[in-house]
Amino acid sequence: MNTLTARPAAELDELVIAVRAAVARDAGWRDTASYVGDALREHLPSPALLTADQLAGERGTYRSHRLHVEPDGSFSMVAIAWHPGALTRIHDHVTWCVFGVLTGVEHEELYTLSDDGTSLIEAGHNPNRTGDVSAFAPPGDIHRVRNIGDETAVSLHIYGTDLNRIDSSARRFYDLPVQN
Repeated sequence: MNTLTARPAAELDELVIAVRAAVARDAGWRDTASYVGDALREHLPSPALLTADQLAGERGTYRSHRLHVEPDGSFSMVAIAWHPGALTRIHDHVTWCVFGVLTGVEHEELYTLSDDGTSLIEAGHNPNRTGDVSAFAPPGDIHRVRNIGDETAVSLHIYGTDLNRIDSSARRFYDLPVQN
């Protein structure tokens, strides 16, 4: 059953078509992430993409909702509702990733792995605000995401794989000490 209203469903359909075309360019991961990022910027859906039930949740948690998996497995789309205080573990990804913030602020902390692989080095912070789109691909995609605001933030993530097959976009989680 489709819980999307007509307008958000049409927005999602337009985005799927645009992402399909970007992926069909058959470029490397970084270029594909860039092309998909351009498609998302042009077709960023409204926050009405998620229903009130999908937005519900407890402080300190986030809920992801799979919106689309391309039949050939080339990409998946997930909307995430980030409740105040929500925090992911530090992780990297199995493939390219693009995300756009539909509402609120999604704070991203960036890291690199030390040369000897025994610690993480802080590499920056990005406050991704409503309308911001970010694209990246491994290697060099180690990050953590959090909502430090008082309102629920919503973002749309597009991954270059079939999440029904692998279940998670995270390749590794890092439980290493962090250097400033």
